[in-house]
Amino acid sequence: MTDPATGDEDYVYDEASGEWMPASELADASAADSSAQPEVRDAVGDILADGDQVTLIKDLTVKGAGQTLKQGTLIKSIRLTGDAQEIDCKYPGIKGLVLRAEFVKKRG
Repeated sequence: MTDPATGDEDYVYDEASGEWMPASELADASAADSSAQPEVRDAVGDILADGDQVTLIKDLTVKGAGQTLKQGTLIKSIRLTGDAQEIDCKYPGIKGLVLRAEFVKKRG
């Protein structure tokens, strides 16, 4: 915040850059960073997005569920997690399913 009487601005320490910067600049920089999600690619290099349908490219044993998802299983409506290698999925009978992008292929 700028003090209108003196023109002084509050400075905040930015841990990412290791520098002190005006609070307004830090707020602008963090807003730009939060909107940029990492690019998530499937096993063949296609870019994945929220709501895409994917197919498993190999059998996967789901830890804690006592279940194996077979190759070719269709997963509908994925969500990106913010991690470049993980996607959040819904599948009947399995809550909180998170798959690695390297084991899925985008359904076309």
